Amino acid sequence: MKQTIQQAADTVLDYSVNRAGGTPGVVAMATDRTANFYEGCAGRRSLGADAAMTLDSVMAIFSTTKALTGTALMQLVEEGKLRLDDPAKKYVPEIAEMQVLDGFDSAGQPKTRAPKRDITVNDLILHISGLCYEFFSHDDLKYRTAKGIPTVVSSSFASIRTVLLHDPGESWTYGVSLDWLGRIVEQQRGKRLGEVMAERIFVPLGMNDIGFTLTDSMRSRLAVLHDRAQDGKLTPLPELILPQPPECDMGGHGLYATVGEYMKFIRMFLNDGAGANGRVLKAETVEAMCRNGLPAGMTSGGWSTSIPSLSNPGEFDPGIRKTWAYTFQRNEEDTVTGRPAGSLMWAGLGNLYYWIDRKNGVGGFWGSQILPFMDTSSYPGFVDFEAAVYRSLKG
Repeated sequence: MKQTIQQAADTVLDYSVNRAGGTPGVVAMATDRTANFYEGCAGRRSLGADAAMTLDSVMAIFSTTKALTGTALMQLVEEGKLRLDDPAKKYVPEIAEMQVLDGFDSAGQPKTRAPKRDITVNDLILHISGLCYEFFSHDDLKYRTAKGIPTVVSSSFASIRTVLLHDPGESWTYGVSLDWLGRIVEQQRGKRLGEVMAERIFVPLGMNDIGFTLTDSMRSRLAVLHDRAQDGKLTPLPELILPQPPECDMGGHGLYATVGEYMKFIRMFLNDGAGANGRVLKAETVEAMCRNGLPAGMTSGGWSTSIPSLSNPGEFDPGIRKTWAYTFQRNEEDTVTGRPAGSLMWAGLGNLYYWIDRKNGVGGFWGSQILPFMDTSSYPGFVDFEAAVYRSLKG
């Protein structure tokens, strides 16, 4: 299998980088329950520069941070320190200030009302709180603009004190919920989220090249984010780095890491919560985290865009029913790549994508650094890479 996947995946990476308008650089890995069985890289850390993309290149991993925050939260649930049905305001009182958006007046000022019920911890972990991102919602962007609320990439507490687009529990809406969840973890542990993750996730899994603040070593291997203009032209953005150090450790998007470090986290889920240096979660917690948590009949779907420079509109596996687990998208039917029903996946804004297939004991990660999200070259590369892995499993 390893020979089969090596040639097929290398071809995918090579094409993704060298095709017209291709990805500047990519790192991709696939693992079974024991170790990575594929590791590959292609291209450059920055377009037009000499430094090659390497297996140990460091990337802003954006929303792939969320699953680590969810893990830190579920450790608290295991210990009985909180319950998922607790009102979030019990731990972060400021969340009680959140109002539901009820349109805008003739002057463009927002009209709001109190929510019908409190936001629970469960609402936050499942993205059914009503909170969104400014780049996925014209209304959220308009509200932020009217109220002078900073962008989420400012890594500030002010950036997540925005507005609810609907009452808690009414719909799946993807946004800053996991940043609030990170603050709940901090409140319970009495430490910064990065410290909690280091002690309770990174050490047991042997993860070193990962953190909210770049070390000198990580910075020396940092892959540069690129902008793809509407005409397809790519421009390196070397100054586009999350605040260092951040005001807040943003549980929704703030980590930097190598792809290899994230593979250790994926393997933990394939191994029922066990890591190389100790257990991170109980097996029954992992099982619970992989189940659909949404209310009956609710699904997770695609997204629109309100800031085209940050994200294209899109949807993963359109036409396939998808729900939400704790905290991943879950496909309820087999995908075209071969990923079986009941598997997990998610992504990060800079065009990073991963999947976890506990049935077959495999997972993978595709890492690149391009904006906007759902890039015309990088996302198809991920799909081809995942399909190549499943073809090799069958072959």
